[in-house]
Amino acid sequence: MLPLLLAIFFGWYTFSRIPVSEIIPYFESANYNWIILGVFCGLLSHLSRAYRWKYLLEPMGYTLRLPNSIMAVFITYLANYGIPRSGEVLRAAVLTNYENIPFEKGFGTIIAERVADFVVLLGIIIITLFLQFDFIYNILRETFQPTKLVIGGFALLGVFVILFIYIKKSKSKTALKIKHFMRGLFEGILSIFKMKHKWAFIFHTLFIWGMYLLMFYISTFAIDELDNIPVGAVLIAFIAASFTIAATNGGIVVYPLAVVAAFSIFNIPETPSLAFGWIIWSAQTFLIIILGSLSFVFLPIYNRINKKSV
Repeated sequence: MLPLLLAIFFGWYTFSRIPVSEIIPYFESANYNWIILGVFCGLLSHLSRAYRWKYLLEPMGYTLRLPNSIMAVFITYLANYGIPRSGEVLRAAVLTNYENIPFEKGFGTIIAERVADFVVLLGIIIITLFLQFDFIYNILRETFQPTKLVIGGFALLGVFVILFIYIKKSKSKTALKIKHFMRGLFEGILSIFKMKHKWAFIFHTLFIWGMYLLMFYISTFAIDELDNIPVGAVLIAFIAASFTIAATNGGIVVYPLAVVAAFSIFNIPETPSLAFGWIIWSAQTFLIIILGSLSFVFLPIYNRINKKSV
């Protein structure tokens, strides 16, 4: 509920400053050819993610049918609009129900995916840091206090160490179930090091994020006021917007605000920046709602037919 409440608050705050009537003209005048092309790049990244998944499951002896993987990915994205990160759980459940893959192992491969994705995102952040070091350094210095971050990090680490020791030594049923779950989870995570097709996995990982970034960049051409914006502005806005999707209900309301905050560093006008944020977020959301809903409907139908044909 907290992300939704924050979204409502930020939505009210945003539109109290910039009325919807000032945003609508940008929706009407936008060049949707660029938006469609950007959405297509996003679609390619989603399909690549679905195809990449099979490389993580193969080392454990499982073969994933591509239609199930594609529908599970779109269901994941749709579910995350309701409860953040719930889609990953649902995605692993799809494997359990339709591919007979243990939940903890499937969930472990999803975590392994996220680790690989984070490494690529970290690479984008490092590149952005080199290109726009002064901007990013000033933002971090004004927003965070290093001492508090260090204390909080050690406190969190201490909690994890205490829990780990307790679970390792305990013989209770709950602790044993957690141990069993964690063993399967780590087997799924470690599958990334046992893949036969490591280079194919790396290619798809880079392709996924390349398409994400290209989708964002191409879409800026749809708004006349955003012509020739700096590459640094695109990278910072992309990173900020990506974190909002991961941390909230699909980035609702806060995605456009992240774009505005990033563009404002480069003195890009606020109103067209906000309009662009809403346009690109709406286009992505429309794609996910359509394909995610169709996946929910056709997933059981496909597997029912598939069972009959075997």
